[in-house]
Amino acid sequence: MRFDRRLTRLLCTTALFGLPILAAQGQTEPANEPTGEAVSLPLVQVQGLAAGQRSRGLAAPTATTGSKTETPLAETPQAISVITRDQMDLRQVQGLSEAMRYSAGVRSDNYGENPRYDWFMLRGFTAHTDGVYLDGLRFDAGALTGKPEAWGLERVEVLRGPASVLFGQNAPGGIVNLVSRRPTDTPQGEVRLSAGSHDRLQGAFTSSGRLTEDGTWSYSLTGLLRQSDTQVDVTPDDRAFIAPALTWRPSADTRLTLLSHYQYDETLGSEFLPFSGTVIPSAFGRIPRSRFTGEPSFDVFTRRQYGLGYEFEHRFDETFTVRQNLRYGHVDGDWRQTYGLGVQPDGRTLNRYAYESRRESTTFQVDTQLQTRFATGAVRHTLLTGLDYGRASFENAQFGAVGTPLDLYAPVYGNVVTALSPLSNDLQTRDQLGLYVQDQMRYGNWVLTLGGRQDWTTTETESRLRGVTTSAEDSAFSGRVGLVYLAPNGLAPYASYTTSFQPQLGTTASGAAFRPTEGEQYEVGVKFQLPGRNSFVQAAAFEITQSNVLTSDPANRLFRVQTGEVRVRGFELEAVAEVTPALRVLGSYTYLDAEITQANDGTAGNRPNGVPAHTASVYGDYSFRNGALRGIGLGAGVRHVGNTPVGNANAGLVPSVTLLDAAIRFDLERLGPSLRGMRFNLSASNLTDETYVATCDSASACFYGTGRTVLGTLSYTW
Repeated sequence: MRFDRRLTRLLCTTALFGLPILAAQGQTEPANEPTGEAVSLPLVQVQGLAAGQRSRGLAAPTATTGSKTETPLAETPQAISVITRDQMDLRQVQGLSEAMRYSAGVRSDNYGENPRYDWFMLRGFTAHTDGVYLDGLRFDAGALTGKPEAWGLERVEVLRGPASVLFGQNAPGGIVNLVSRRPTDTPQGEVRLSAGSHDRLQGAFTSSGRLTEDGTWSYSLTGLLRQSDTQVDVTPDDRAFIAPALTWRPSADTRLTLLSHYQYDETLGSEFLPFSGTVIPSAFGRIPRSRFTGEPSFDVFTRRQYGLGYEFEHRFDETFTVRQNLRYGHVDGDWRQTYGLGVQPDGRTLNRYAYESRRESTTFQVDTQLQTRFATGAVRHTLLTGLDYGRASFENAQFGAVGTPLDLYAPVYGNVVTALSPLSNDLQTRDQLGLYVQDQMRYGNWVLTLGGRQDWTTTETESRLRGVTTSAEDSAFSGRVGLVYLAPNGLAPYASYTTSFQPQLGTTASGAAFRPTEGEQYEVGVKFQLPGRNSFVQAAAFEITQSNVLTSDPANRLFRVQTGEVRVRGFELEAVAEVTPALRVLGSYTYLDAEITQANDGTAGNRPNGVPAHTASVYGDYSFRNGALRGIGLGAGVRHVGNTPVGNANAGLVPSVTLLDAAIRFDLERLGPSLRGMRFNLSASNLTDETYVATCDSASACFYGTGRTVLGTLSYTW
């Protein structure tokens, strides 16, 4: 059932008329003098130990994802990007894929506008399946989780290259760590009311501050409610989100933060469209971008998810600090979809398949760390030892049947398939235990990082339809060595070698369990962070090889063998800079030479599916700080994605595309002092409304990119 549209409008209208009242009330306390900056919130001082304080502006000086310690970006021997809250606010980011559009090494929006999941690649490898973390703990749960709410995030940290040495099983392209909003010592908050394309109506708020005068207790509360359609007919993008957090700080050496979130999503599935009629016109022209290929009375996608956990830290003295992160998570959902299986010989009738999945997943994760700071002669050490454990259970009952065909150019709906046959009913449980050690050694201007990790993984799959239970046990060692030189002028050249592993489900024709895929990367680069300036520039060259990749068994096409290999060589350049107090710029360029180097299915020598050779982007923002235009800000961006192959077989090419983004904002205080703290933002992505195809997995599975999307927001910040 869709959200009650009347309720959503009532809540948002109440927020709208309440903004002037809040603005007037906000004048009872001293406020910062206006600077003409229409997007920067007050500086958030997140109290506590290694809490990852928010840095004001577009560039962050430190991150925890690259080392699990609060480490300057320049000292991390791998490429890492930090997308700050200010950067997300600058572009009115609404989702994770959108947040990473201007980051190097990332191919986001793989399947265009998809309200179900954030599909993206890192350095040519799929990363959305196992590579998304929330506050340092794995967030995703297979096909259930995958669309985190960006409004609930303080920042996004993207670590490119293998990350198994600290985080366990992962693809070699990298990981994305989402950092939640946290309680602050300084009272602050924001209320937003947004409206835009596809009848979008959205209300959001966040508030944080002290609960006690001495700051022992502090809180954070963030929420969002959205009613929206999408560019595809009858497809909603509705969401409800709430995230309370509470911090207890009994002393300067101890901090406990409780983190929680609840999210409900309601939408529909993606459109599987043919190559002919999307990438190239068919005899009947191009299929409309808004075409819905499912059945309105049958299709549904709902997802409910919540998480509850804590972060604990205690510093015994200047040498020893202990930390523990823990979270319990649950996701369940219903999914019914009628999707395309290719067109009939007439070139316009789509064969369809009716599918249903009932899914439920429960996860428990805990990561315990001991940090030890000491010196051996002139060498200063930050030694991190850790033990993490994770358990995930995933229930999935699947049903299906051949559906009724649909005319893509003159659709007639109503032929619902109701007699679906059971396809599978599985319960899968996975336990992972990891023991890791890392030493960051500093000698003069040199920083040497050594790390190693041993993982043990057990996976048990119960097939309730067949009455068969199978299990597999894997173990793997991952390592990293990296060297950085911190030059006095701010340059930081580095070199590193890292490895990764990723367990694979299933068996060979002989019944032998698959081994984990293995990845290794060689990377060299240079970083530059000018002292005293909010900027960060980095360049990297790398080679990643993934082995033990599954390919078809030439002796038995019903099974697979592990003789495949993929190699990606590349170069990345990324810059985030506040050139002047008024001018801010961010941009990136990525070149990927990706190749399937070994395969049994005839694809050796081909480029992997959906991987562009070139991607580039640049975004500039200018704030007028003086004169008649004071209080106005303008932003503009250009994004380019090169052509991509159709499937690993390279059955064709999806053309490259260049997209324009733009934004304008206005500080309403310019209209009168009673409106201090109120702002209006208007942003547009794909400004020229280019119709393009984002990806084709095969000649019968193409997906349109996101068309022009306009969003206007009225906000009040205190």
